Amino acid sequence: MAKKLPPPGPVPAGQHPGCDTSGMILVHRIFRWLYRELPQLVREVGPGDTARSAIVGRYAYLDFFALHMHHETEDMVLWDRLEAREPACSLHVGQMRAQHAEVAVRLARIEPQLEPWVATADAGLRDAFATDIEGLRDLLSAHLGQEEDDILPVAGEVMSQQEWDFMEEHTRATLMAHRKELGKDVMSLQVGLLIASVPEAEREDWVRANVPAPIRLLYALLMKRRYDNAMRELYPDRPVPSMV
Repeated sequence: MAKKLPPPGPVPAGQHPGCDTSGMILVHRIFRWLYRELPQLVREVGPGDTARSAIVGRYAYLDFFALHMHHETEDMVLWDRLEAREPACSLHVGQMRAQHAEVAVRLARIEPQLEPWVATADAGLRDAFATDIEGLRDLLSAHLGQEEDDILPVAGEVMSQQEWDFMEEHTRATLMAHRKELGKDVMSLQVGLLIASVPEAEREDWVRANVPAPIRLLYALLMKRRYDNAMRELYPDRPVPSMV
């Protein structure tokens, strides 16, 4: 379980402002890839092919869960702290809050469509579902870009590394808490997608520097196989599209 996050306000005693936010670029790269790929995967499901709609639907559910979790974590950690420590950022924070609210509205429209489409693989339901996901994709793309331009530089200056790291800790704890619901391979998917988000030429060094040795060993022995199996399930007839 993630440790308790101190309330918003000054940097907690014993901590110092300044943190490395570069990992968020990788997370955003994953979300861009997920929501670029998902509408196409949905549209490729043939009418009545419920075996395939069940596979794609399972990963769609994970995509929606991940986006909810990511935004809820940012809402918990970032906005109040940035406003308190850098009031000039309030306009951009307000835009982030509004965009998160709009993403939530889009998800509320999209998610109820998942189960009926999975159950029937109906072509009309499929196309409406994919179209709404494409709308979310476009909104998300603009939001992520603005967050990278306007929020990450400020967060890097005014938040402590411990505060920033809480987001990763909270994400990991949430995934573990929902592991039964999400599937036993969810942690393998998380690590595998994160590694895939790093350019191949930099990947080996990045993994050595950022993935603890016990996780590297577990990934080599078990998690990579689970991740590769998931990608083959999603892309049985073509290579997995690159994120970078």
